[in-house]
Amino acid sequence: MRLCLVEDSGAAGLEPLTLTRPVYDLRLGGTTLGEKIVRAFGAGVGPRLRGALVRSHLAEVQRRRDPRVMVNDRDWLARGPLAVARGRWVPPEDFDPPAAGPWVGLCDGRPACARIGPDDVAGLDCNGVDDWFDALLARHSGDEVGGEWIDRPWDLIAANGRHLERDFARDGMPGVTNRHLATLALVGPSNRVRIHETARVDPYVVFDVSNGPITVGAGAWIQPFTRVEGPAFIGAGTQLFRANIRGAVTIGPDCRVGGEVEASIVHGFSNKYHEGFLGHAYVGEWVNLGAITSNSDLRNDYREVMVPLQGDPVPTGQAKVGCYVGDHSRTGMGSMLNTGTSVGVMCNVLPAGLLLPKHVPSFTAVMYGRVAPGFPIDELFATARIVAGRRGRTFDEVDERLYRTLFEQTRLERERAFQRAGRPRRDARPTRQAGLG
Repeated sequence: MRLCLVEDSGAAGLEPLTLTRPVYDLRLGGTTLGEKIVRAFGAGVGPRLRGALVRSHLAEVQRRRDPRVMVNDRDWLARGPLAVARGRWVPPEDFDPPAAGPWVGLCDGRPACARIGPDDVAGLDCNGVDDWFDALLARHSGDEVGGEWIDRPWDLIAANGRHLERDFARDGMPGVTNRHLATLALVGPSNRVRIHETARVDPYVVFDVSNGPITVGAGAWIQPFTRVEGPAFIGAGTQLFRANIRGAVTIGPDCRVGGEVEASIVHGFSNKYHEGFLGHAYVGEWVNLGAITSNSDLRNDYREVMVPLQGDPVPTGQAKVGCYVGDHSRTGMGSMLNTGTSVGVMCNVLPAGLLLPKHVPSFTAVMYGRVAPGFPIDELFATARIVAGRRGRTFDEVDERLYRTLFEQTRLERERAFQRAGRPRRDARPTRQAGLG
């Protein structure tokens, strides 16, 4: 079966995380949203079996990230029967797509997926996915198939623990070896632990699976005096340094994490090496959280948390909400992030001795407790090249074009934030002397 993952207008509701990636590349549990959809449909991974419709500014970088996926290719869409699924939809565990179409699958009354022929492809493009699904539903009856929607960043955090359990149950990865059990202090049954044979677990490490399973990926390194409570997923190549992982935590590949982490997702290639608390948060890629950086995830009055998405406060319906940090952003040593903080991409957040602004637009800095202009964009790119090079990766012209486009797209959001904060001090340009830890 050919499968096309599509983005709809709801991708904007998941910023800043979706500024630099399609919504289906967000992590939930032990996989991405897209991987869950592909698994549910039984779609192959061979050439020309999978496609995607993404926002135009992401198309070039997505073709490089996965050359097997046909991105924004209308000729490929029209080549035969096709399954289409919204990237924000998480299929139910028992999902069984019909073998023939046309049909439309609904989740909570909203079109979530479909199976179509070439005639129904007309009108399907990255700028009109919502209208296309509505028109399709008018022509073909829809059946409720269940699942759940990811509408806001906090939806990922609220569902993460449950999906860690679910992904562990479906994963065929080998369990724990005697070599690992010889050094590991395990609380609970060993069949609730999966550690890749190439992972390193040092002595004086505690895994507690009383409340959920733990998965450790290939090449990961768990250093002494680390405690991991399940459910948890530690990605390939990630290193934990004297960390306290307190459950419902997903850490993606090649991260460096220490201190206390609770109910959070760290997407990949990010650093939280030192002490400090990260809770009910989603941190993107290539982020550096300086020493003692901490976020609040609970208001003092225990009331509902509001999150400023694109600068406008959005009610979460939840009391436990942390922070959301976009790719390539950094915090200085001792930064204190308020409850429900949103930090865009390529931001430089410096401590001010008090809780920092809750809304930090992309490409800005926080100086003296106020949002201010950030570094020149070419300097940000130079830093990104250094950071990527330290992990054996590159930040090249394709990445630069993406971020230059985002710089223009987020300009109005920055200007509004500057107006709200008042005119920045003349000496408020970020200083490179502020330590990142």
